[in-house]
Amino acid sequence: MTTVWEQVTANAKLISLPEVYLRLKELLAQPDYSMADVALIIGQDPALTARLLRLVNSPYFGLAAKVESVFRAVGMLGTQQVHDLALATSVSHSFAGMPSEAVDMPKFWRRSVFCGLVSRGLAKAAGVQDSERLFVAGLLRDIGHLVMYQTVPAPCQQAMLVAEQREQPLYLVERDLIGIDYARVGGVLMRQWQLPSSLREPVEFHEEPRRALEFPMETYLIHLAALLVEAAESGQEFGSGTLEPRAESWTVTALSVQQCLSVQSEFAAEADRALDFFLPRSQVVNS
Repeated sequence: MTTVWEQVTANAKLISLPEVYLRLKELLAQPDYSMADVALIIGQDPALTARLLRLVNSPYFGLAAKVESVFRAVGMLGTQQVHDLALATSVSHSFAGMPSEAVDMPKFWRRSVFCGLVSRGLAKAAGVQDSERLFVAGLLRDIGHLVMYQTVPAPCQQAMLVAEQREQPLYLVERDLIGIDYARVGGVLMRQWQLPSSLREPVEFHEEPRRALEFPMETYLIHLAALLVEAAESGQEFGSGTLEPRAESWTVTALSVQQCLSVQSEFAAEADRALDFFLPRSQVVNS
């Protein structure tokens, strides 16, 4: 008899990233790539090109003159941000077409973008270099749920109800009722897609950040961001009950509760607008 774990992981293996992202990833792994090479690959995908130009011309960059060429956009954003934008776009594309009864996709991606913004804000507050990378880790921290919603939707719905009734963390209830939790499934996807540990560890271990071996700081930041987003979305108090961070979070990140709440407040009103720049609703709903 097939176990739930086998069902979920088998379904995960069917989810692949678009060819344009795979070509970009392969190019960036080479030591002698050029900006022109990056721009050429991006330019072959009209949707990704439009997304890139939309982002670079957004208020997040505050440029005086409009950027109209892919080459200039790549030069201004840098290869890391181009990679991360391509990854975010590719992931949303890979999960397009999910049945509406399984999950509210606009709501899912809004929450994910919110988590990405908060993660990046916390990283800046903690003095983390290359804090932009935390946006994508935060964006993807809940990606395992999309696989579970596709594979075992009814048990997922039951787990959410039971977690609320018991006032227990969802991932623990999922382990109890389903035998697997969303964070572990997210880790499976990260490995399948051969994404770096700097992304995989925060996604896989943000519920249990002590398990992060290579990137504990990033993992604890995603841990805090996820709780802050849940607090904002549910109206519950950050720092109490199931929304209480691991005690060592404050030592690892050197952040305070007030700093966390300030970042939460700063980006709470930004999530809707940011969603349109990073993952436009037309793509989230219809692509």
